[in-house]
Amino acid sequence: MAGKAPQENIDEAQLRVTDVQKKAVGIPGVVHALEVSLKQMGPIRSAQALLKINQKNGFDCPGCAWPEEDKRHKAEFCENGAKAVAEEATKRRVPPQFFAEHSVSELRGWDDFRLGQQGRLTDPMFLAEGSENYVPVSWDFALGLLADELKALKDPNEAIFYTSGRTSNEAAFLYQLMVRGLGTNNLPDCSNMCHESSGSALTETIGIGKGSVSLEDIYQAELILIAGQNPGTNHPRMLTALEKAKKNGAIIVAVNPLPEAGLMRFENPQTVRGLVGGGIALADDFLQIKLGGDQALFQGLGKFLLEEQRRPGSEHAGRVFDTAFIDSHTTGLGEYLEQLETVTWAEIVTASGLSEDQIRATGQRLLASKATVVCWAMGLTQHKHSVAMLRDVVNLLLLQGNIGKPGAGVCPVRGHSNVQGDRTMGIFERMPAKFLDALDAEFSFASPRAHGFDTVAAIEAMRDGNAGVFLGMGGNFVRATPDSDVTEKALGNLSLTVQISTKLNKSHLVTGKQALILPTLGRTERDAQAGGDQRVTVEDSMSAVHASRGRLAPASKNLLSEVAIVCRLAALLFETDDGGTRPGAPLADWSALAGDYSLIRKHIAAVVPGFEDFEAKIEQPGGFVLPHGPRDSRSFATASGLAHFTANTLEYPKVPAGRLLLQTLRSHDQYNTTIYGKDDRYRGIKNGRRVVFVNKNDLDALGIADGAMVDLVSEWKDGVDRRAPDFRVVAYSTPVGCAAAYYPETNVLVPLDSKADISGTPTSKSVVIRLEPVS
Repeated sequence: MAGKAPQENIDEAQLRVTDVQKKAVGIPGVVHALEVSLKQMGPIRSAQALLKINQKNGFDCPGCAWPEEDKRHKAEFCENGAKAVAEEATKRRVPPQFFAEHSVSELRGWDDFRLGQQGRLTDPMFLAEGSENYVPVSWDFALGLLADELKALKDPNEAIFYTSGRTSNEAAFLYQLMVRGLGTNNLPDCSNMCHESSGSALTETIGIGKGSVSLEDIYQAELILIAGQNPGTNHPRMLTALEKAKKNGAIIVAVNPLPEAGLMRFENPQTVRGLVGGGIALADDFLQIKLGGDQALFQGLGKFLLEEQRRPGSEHAGRVFDTAFIDSHTTGLGEYLEQLETVTWAEIVTASGLSEDQIRATGQRLLASKATVVCWAMGLTQHKHSVAMLRDVVNLLLLQGNIGKPGAGVCPVRGHSNVQGDRTMGIFERMPAKFLDALDAEFSFASPRAHGFDTVAAIEAMRDGNAGVFLGMGGNFVRATPDSDVTEKALGNLSLTVQISTKLNKSHLVTGKQALILPTLGRTERDAQAGGDQRVTVEDSMSAVHASRGRLAPASKNLLSEVAIVCRLAALLFETDDGGTRPGAPLADWSALAGDYSLIRKHIAAVVPGFEDFEAKIEQPGGFVLPHGPRDSRSFATASGLAHFTANTLEYPKVPAGRLLLQTLRSHDQYNTTIYGKDDRYRGIKNGRRVVFVNKNDLDALGIADGAMVDLVSEWKDGVDRRAPDFRVVAYSTPVGCAAAYYPETNVLVPLDSKADISGTPTSKSVVIRLEPVS
């Protein structure tokens, strides 16, 4: 039997602060994974689901995008992967009667945890204008209403089509085809809010916006720098790869504002040593960097290498740089070195919060390494200067030829299970002309060329009355986006908001004048279509593509797959009454595509490079790896055909006296906006979420006691008072001047127009705040 859903919000009065953990996973991780699984799925369903996660004949974990080895364990999942599957494969249900009993106004008062724990959506639901309750409707009604609203728009650019990183390659490809067939490139996605800065920097410097390493490179690396990332919570299976690298002799340097248990010591539950032998220490060094100070660190490391390259009498003089690689494969070195000469050590120390000795010691590790990998996540991508920061990561690697050789390269660690694949399939508001040309040739239409809205621009369009319809393919747009009050008001301006979802969330309750909930199959569920049971494909963080086949019975007989929803909607938009195709629409047999996903893969193979013989390639156990020029042949698809060194002015956040710089982050019982539980075990937080971590020296200077209650108020140039009320202060090891608190509760503090240069990513790791004591 599965446990009952909670009927109350989290009681923050029960919050307790306990000891911070210095090791990750082990027996507690196993116990908690099983506890959550049994509570949501019961024993039989738990066994059925958990033994199929990430197996070659099973389904891809709906959690993170970390890749799998060719040889799999019988239990090929982590604690948070088990939680993700339990959330989706839960026995709890949200039937139409639930909405009859609970009004939208009431549900808006429920917190994210309580909403998500109610279970799986079972039927299409409609919220009429002026109504307080959703009512069940047929699929024909729901999709007909959506099609009519889209057709009624004066301009197709008044429609916004959002995508979550859970969406399969097949669904994503058809979704972007439908959107472009309608006449718009308005395809914002979750990547706009996370790794867009990575894609921008990497595309400019090495010609492709993806990481260049494989798991084997991680294992072979001599030095691994992990910056702005907490793998113990966000990508726990990465710890196994780091353990293997460590056993092979790798040095690991952790760079982060907070000390994270997963990078201190890892107790691998798959091994005897992990369970009873104390595990393995991972990080050799911990650099506790200021928020936004990573660019200074990487410039400092580059400056150190330059000094050693030129230092007379040094054993390294003239041999630090890989001059053969630089001369053959790069351009722009001179301008970069001039920048390094200009920046001073005093600036580097001030910006990073690290000592010169710490940076030089890390530089010595670089000198000793013949193969270096740099891994990063949101800690580097969500600042105003993130793209420049990541260019400097690339600069450092290029100096020693650490791209395109074994054990070396760039490793942006993606958060959602197919966010990289969705971009490969065309989910992007600015797809290159080469992709659009191939799409047009395959489907005999002319796709639009004007760039569409990214996530921030989409919110601005809704706010300013320049949009009418919003369709969300998965995710929880309201809670994932910045400036919550602005975003919610913007959605309220629309004629219709539609969410394709598996679980109840806030985005179903913050709506336009009308709203639809379209319940869909999850990754774990059997997808039976006219052509038989179907499989889908996904792409992981290291460009490996493989098949995923759900095995569980669907949560409801009234669910449609994402592919089926897109195909039925596209048919309503593009087909004529006699079965033909409307003029200017893409030529596609939508009914056939819905019934047999292999037909979709044939189209993908004709449009997307690297997917030739797609169907045959996914027959191979474990799938196949997409081509990657820098990794495969040290070829770079830039304008010059070379990798680009860049000269970047040093930037870092400047915080006024009496203020703090806030980063928003996840708790351990959380995945993106999905709240699994009330605890953050590794950071010592129990039974609550509204905490703000602050250095004790800052608390003393501000005259605020550890444990005091405060409002968090962000300060921005527009003068608007953005407030997150009633947070408990927790004295914590974080750099002086820096603070941390959980999202989505703190997204309200992130101004909409505070975003990264070039990428437009919201600056959720650089929010200036003040603490106001609660009287």
